[in-house]
Amino acid sequence: MQAPIRGFRRSYSSDSSSLNRQKMPTALIAEDEPLLAAALQAELARAWPDLRIVATVGDGASAVREALALRPDVLFFDIRMPGLSGLDAAAELADAWDSSAQPFPALAFVTAYDQYAVQAFETQAIDYVLKPVQPERLHKSAQNCAQRLLHKRRQLSTQ
Repeated sequence: MQAPIRGFRRSYSSDSSSLNRQKMPTALIAEDEPLLAAALQAELARAWPDLRIVATVGDGASAVREALALRPDVLFFDIRMPGLSGLDAAAELADAWDSSAQPFPALAFVTAYDQYAVQAFETQAIDYVLKPVQPERLHKSAQNCAQRLLHKRRQLSTQ
C-alpha cells in the first residue's frame, strides 16, 4: 500500500503582507450512485488526507452548478450520469470557467466505461480511473492531481 499524500496545500496571499496562509485543496465528486460516491470519498480520504470534499452531486448539471459556485481544485466525474454526462458537464464547465480568477480544476474521470478515454482527455482530464476502483490506482490518480495542482501553484507564483 502506498503512503498517503500529505502536506500539499495551496499558498495564497490574503493581504499585502508577506505572510501566506495555507488552504487545503478541495474537490467535488460527481457520481450518480450514492454507494460508489461514498466509497470514492472514503478511499480518497485514505489516499489524500489533506483533500477536502466540498460537494458530492449525482448528475452533470449539478456538477457544473456546484463547481462554478464552489470553485474546487479537483474534480472527480463519473461519465454516465442522469441528464448531462460527465463529459458534457466537463466541457460545459470548461466553457463557463473564469480562468483569470482561478485555474481550471484538475479533472479525473472515474467510470466503468473504457471507451470514453480519448474523449475524456480531450476535455482537459488528467486521469481516467476505471471502476471497480482499485485503491492503488486511485492513489496514483490522487498523486497526479496533487502534482498538477503543485505545478499550477508554481506557475501562478512566477507570474
